Amino acid sequence: MSSDFYGIEQLLTDAGRDAVRRTREFLVKEVEPVINGYWTREEFPYHLIPEIASLGIAGVAYEGYGCPGGGPLLDGVLAMELARSDPSMSTFLGVHSGLAMGSIYLCGSEEQKERWLPAMARMEKIGAFGLTEPDVGSGVAGGLTTTCRRDGDEWVIDGQKKWIGNATFADYIIIWARDAADGQVKGFVVEKGTAGLSTTKMKDKIALRVVQNAYITLDGVRVPESSRLQRATSFRQTAAVLRLTRAGVAWQAVGCAMGAYEHALAYAKEREQFGRPIAGFQLVQDLLVRMLGNITASACLCTRLAQLQAAGEAADEHSALAKAFCTVRMRESVGYARELLGGNGILLEHQVGRFVADAEAIYSYEGTREINTLVVGRAITGLSAFT
Repeated sequence: MSSDFYGIEQLLTDAGRDAVRRTREFLVKEVEPVINGYWTREEFPYHLIPEIASLGIAGVAYEGYGCPGGGPLLDGVLAMELARSDPSMSTFLGVHSGLAMGSIYLCGSEEQKERWLPAMARMEKIGAFGLTEPDVGSGVAGGLTTTCRRDGDEWVIDGQKKWIGNATFADYIIIWARDAADGQVKGFVVEKGTAGLSTTKMKDKIALRVVQNAYITLDGVRVPESSRLQRATSFRQTAAVLRLTRAGVAWQAVGCAMGAYEHALAYAKEREQFGRPIAGFQLVQDLLVRMLGNITASACLCTRLAQLQAAGEAADEHSALAKAFCTVRMRESVGYARELLGGNGILLEHQVGRFVADAEAIYSYEGTREINTLVVGRAITGLSAFT
């Protein structure tokens, strides 16, 4: 029985279901047989990028500019489907299609969108998103230390970024910096190979090991005014991008929990103790139903959020609640899956251990549970408790 217990996929159009089917077939055939090796080696399967591109799923959330369109629900279900096989692959596409392309789509001029988005939709150019800094995480809205200053027809950017997914190989990195003149946050598209831009791969992570995170240094990086995102004039625009992608992370959390649940269910049907499959024991079934309940509740919440997004009615607090709730339920569910497998749950060959580890990163990025809780708390009380 499918882990999509309430049939959310049935809400998609025929074209949407076909996109999900093609993506699932690709993941089962090309990703799942090899992903543990890449995870162990902290490497990315670059050879799969053209095949992902052929699926036509980059830029699904956007209309025009060479993007396939399809709407928030399809975009979310695809993020879930990718994470169901491997959360790192879902994160890779989320950074490229959500954060990088989303920044250009929401904050770029018409000319900039026409210039950059079509090649990114075809995945001929890969994007990254540079916001988080070494010493500034949750407080980035008011504490951004990377600076930019206007110098004639150019901007000069100085600073550091940390945890920037895809940045070791991205063609375009969206860099957010505080303008020394007016104190406002502005966004720039910095191209690979720009003088003064250096990226160093972060190693020894215990989660999302396939994702190529980088430490970025910007030392007098010069970009033309034409590379400044013309509609990004304050952190308000940065927040609009995060509102969009935070919903995507909630979907990723559902997919991560699904993957762990499905491997645990298959294991329970095959593993025997006392002469019969452990799936027939009450306490094992209790764990399975707990996982499925968490997955179903989270998926339904995300579905309603996608409907609000499609109607233009989604606010920061809607994405924040989804991200906080779904990642907590994900973390609980992968723990149940590991518990069901016993000692085998920590072996990569049984798959569940990878989801347990990767869940830790999903739980923290795109706003911690605490920060997202305060976003929702402010909305329901009218009082800010951030400080």
